[in-house]
Amino acid sequence: MSQAQGGYYLPGPSHWPIIGSIGLAFLLGGFAHFLHGESDIYMFIGAAIMMIMFFGWFGTVIRESQSGKFNDQVDMSFRMSMVWFIFSEVMFFAAFFGALFYARELSIPWLGGAGNNAMTNELLWKGFEATWPSNGPKHVGGAFKTVDAWGIPAWNTLILLTSGLTVTWAHWGLKKNNRSQLILGLFLTVALGATFVGLQIHEYGHAYEHLNLKLTSGIYGTTFFMLTGFHGLHVTIGAIMLLVMLIRSMKGHFTAKHHFAFEAAAWYWHFVDVVWLGLFIFVYWLA
Repeated sequence: MSQAQGGYYLPGPSHWPIIGSIGLAFLLGGFAHFLHGESDIYMFIGAAIMMIMFFGWFGTVIRESQSGKFNDQVDMSFRMSMVWFIFSEVMFFAAFFGALFYARELSIPWLGGAGNNAMTNELLWKGFEATWPSNGPKHVGGAFKTVDAWGIPAWNTLILLTSGLTVTWAHWGLKKNNRSQLILGLFLTVALGATFVGLQIHEYGHAYEHLNLKLTSGIYGTTFFMLTGFHGLHVTIGAIMLLVMLIRSMKGHFTAKHHFAFEAAAWYWHFVDVVWLGLFIFVYWLA
């Protein structure tokens, strides 16, 4: 049974962790089968189990929160957990930005014979031209063009920056107990997030069909789609989180003093905004 020890709420034994573990095993194992050209049914089974787990586990936590079982100490533990989670996400993207930096600023010049690496060029790829963006040394994937930074990426930058303002405006409404401002701000934020994802899907289609820019287009194509693709996934997750906050706000779950779930989703959304600025500058603008 759940209980409070020393003023700190301890949840009782739960079946959700084991269900999540089973779902994750099916999801990853099924994905490995899919990559080897086999059936993807196990991957979808795993995804379905994970969705059931998320709804069930988060629903349990929401009911515990609404019943008043969480005190200030629990609230602080939630905040620290979210801070560390976002830090892990920062490191995740730092790895991909690091790969982009290494390829662009170090390996490409080395292969081109820059500095004291003339023999590298002679022995490995004689005649290789150290230019960026690159799909070399062997022009993997064929010739391609880059996405114009001042097209859809610029519009998506404006959209995400605006969404950062709308979610902050919603937060101000919550602090003032202005329910209509809270709901409208969240609705606009979710709509802007969905618009961003829709435009990115359109951008991908255009890149594949007209620019021959694909995941297989050498190191540039790989870093481009890994960075923008994972960011798009994070935007999708963030929009879902905010959609849940919108539904909970409409049900009156939050008060001016107790609304950490909303703050956690807002923190995550601002993190997504900041990462996109880095993407726009280093992946699109300086390509």
